[in-house]
Amino acid sequence: MNSFGEEEKRQMCSEIAEFFRQEHDLELGIIGTGNILDFFQDMLGKRIYNKALDDAKRFYETYAGNMESDYYALYKELG
Repeated sequence: MNSFGEEEKRQMCSEIAEFFRQEHDLELGIIGTGNILDFFQDMLGKRIYNKALDDAKRFYETYAGNMESDYYALYKELG
């Protein structure tokens, strides 16, 4: 699962390098930051993706429930 473009990967690797520089006083090169990015993408990618799908499903279920009640609120009383 590698869905990032080259520019996105370069940007993320730069951010990873900056994080390790600031937080741990470590200088990481291109290979090191790429390995870290790949590791977290492999370890967390599917979990985050599935969580986002679950969140979207809950949102749309709530939205659909509200839509039904809104629909019936539009009815006019007869007689």
